[in-house]
Amino acid sequence: MIIVVGIGADGMSGLAQASRAELAKATVVYGSRRQLDLLDGSVTAARRTWPTPMLPALRTLLDGADGDVHVVASGDPLCHGVGSSLIRLYGAQDVVVLPHVSSVTLACARVGWAVQDTEIISLVTNEPHTAVRRGGQAVVMSRDATSPAALARMLADTGRGDSEITVLEQLGGPAERRRSATAREWAARPPGDVDHLNVIAVRYLPDERRFAILPDDAFANDGQITKQPVRALTLAALAPRPGELLWDVGAGSGSIAIEWCRSGPGCRALAFERQEGRRKRIAENAVAFGAHVEVRFDAPEAFDLLPSPHAIFVGGGLTQPGLLEACYDKLTVGGRLVANTVTVESEAVVAEWYSRYGGELRRFEYQQGEPLGGFTGWRPAMPVTQWTVTKR
Repeated sequence: MIIVVGIGADGMSGLAQASRAELAKATVVYGSRRQLDLLDGSVTAARRTWPTPMLPALRTLLDGADGDVHVVASGDPLCHGVGSSLIRLYGAQDVVVLPHVSSVTLACARVGWAVQDTEIISLVTNEPHTAVRRGGQAVVMSRDATSPAALARMLADTGRGDSEITVLEQLGGPAERRRSATAREWAARPPGDVDHLNVIAVRYLPDERRFAILPDDAFANDGQITKQPVRALTLAALAPRPGELLWDVGAGSGSIAIEWCRSGPGCRALAFERQEGRRKRIAENAVAFGAHVEVRFDAPEAFDLLPSPHAIFVGGGLTQPGLLEACYDKLTVGGRLVANTVTVESEAVVAEWYSRYGGELRRFEYQQGEPLGGFTGWRPAMPVTQWTVTKR
């Protein structure tokens, strides 16, 4: 059995009796150096520091173990912590978690926020731009002392410099400290003495949250963008689910990849685009919306080196020899492929694949009301042919 004990910055004095009893009878305790240093003389077990990388050590944790193995972790081990990783590896039946108060709960208590109204974001393994939001509030779990300044710069650079940030260090311990500023102020004069153990409470301003499909002008683009009405239909066909990976092939502005990432927790995307200027715009758009989008140029050459996607959208390059075949081959069984086209040549490719693999073939047309002299007339957009298929 693996026993995971959460411990706070207050060390042994803050532990519940059950946690103290577990550590007192332990024969071996794993943890980071900082966590192991919080243990006092009542813990006589051998102390083993996690190696880097950590995951291989987790997989062999029970190898040769004679009895229970104990692990110490920061705060609540199930809140972006090692407890979740161990349960995924060994199952809940072989892992017992004794949580401490999480840093998220402590941070909300310090700033007076309701936990259920607060998003939790981790930068421990993610880039700072993934904590950018268009409004609301979040507790951001930092990777290290550099995270507050990096996030503040991202917010300032994406028009969110008025956002209110509170950096909370050594929460719950004797050296606890709290400092507040706007993102713009913190980015301009970042303190040089931020503790590595910190979280950031952020109220994102201005609040411009939108939960539906975004307007076209929300994205930097050169006109190569899936228009809002068609984007809505395309996202419906792609049917994103939590934690899934999308490939956006011929991504243009990256609007489909970004809408995918906005649609649910853990959704992420790879955007493939040949033109360098467009790749730069995709990266800028991803930062502006805090989207987990990796931008690449090498489709389909790099497909075999990349993780298989749950869904693929092909918005360009359909006539490129072998592209659609490479996409379909790489798609996971049960995955969805959606291809949009407006040209006769690309339509012919889609029609051939529809005849071979089935799926659904649709054509969409819509018209936009525009000024016509002193009146209003209808201007039709180019019709879009869409093929959707689920791999069997």
